[in-house]
Amino acid sequence: MKLVWSPDAASNAYIDTVKSCENIKESGVAELLSAMAAGWNAKLIVEAWTHGGPITTSIGLAIAARHTCARHVCIVPDERSRLAYVKAMYDVVGWVSEVIVRQAEEVMGELKGVDFLVVDCTSKDFARVLRFARFSNKGAVLAFKNAFQRSSSGFRWQGQGGTRVVRSVFLPVGQGLDIVHVGSTSGSGSGESMNKNHSRWIKHVDQKSGEEHFFRGKF
Repeated sequence: MKLVWSPDAASNAYIDTVKSCENIKESGVAELLSAMAAGWNAKLIVEAWTHGGPITTSIGLAIAARHTCARHVCIVPDERSRLAYVKAMYDVVGWVSEVIVRQAEEVMGELKGVDFLVVDCTSKDFARVLRFARFSNKGAVLAFKNAFQRSSSGFRWQGQGGTRVVRSVFLPVGQGLDIVHVGSTSGSGSGESMNKNHSRWIKHVDQKSGEEHFFRGKF
């Protein structure tokens, strides 16, 4: 199996997100991510949110999940963040997705089959979230918000240990958005390869400093 693009689902999610966020003055990141999550027919959408953060991305992902009948998980660090998140979501869309109160890196190791992951580059847990993520064997889309705000802005991703980084692109949307599409690990599509747990490495090369950072993703 592999991720398959659906333009109709992407368009519908985009339009619904635009309508829901029309009174919120923020960038177009939410609409774009909503369209991508729905267009790739994501079934497990994961994000992290903290008190005081913008809510539009969460709105967009929740709408995408409705279109694809996906599980949408938002990880928050404390009860204060949970209450603020629930209120903000109810105020805008009238429903709340699954909210887990724990540290993001702890939860990622328990969520198997993630095929759409949104990470904030300014978060101190940025690297740990990636390290513990367990991606779907059909592939995954990773979205990194606020890429401009990192001192090491500008990502170049390379697959390691057999992982196929199908495409990586930087978009000057909002405060910068890095998108990485990790390919399927099923290879020949055999049942044996589909059922095994794979641990693969992804290499991030800082284009400014030349430093290399490795993240192990589980499939």
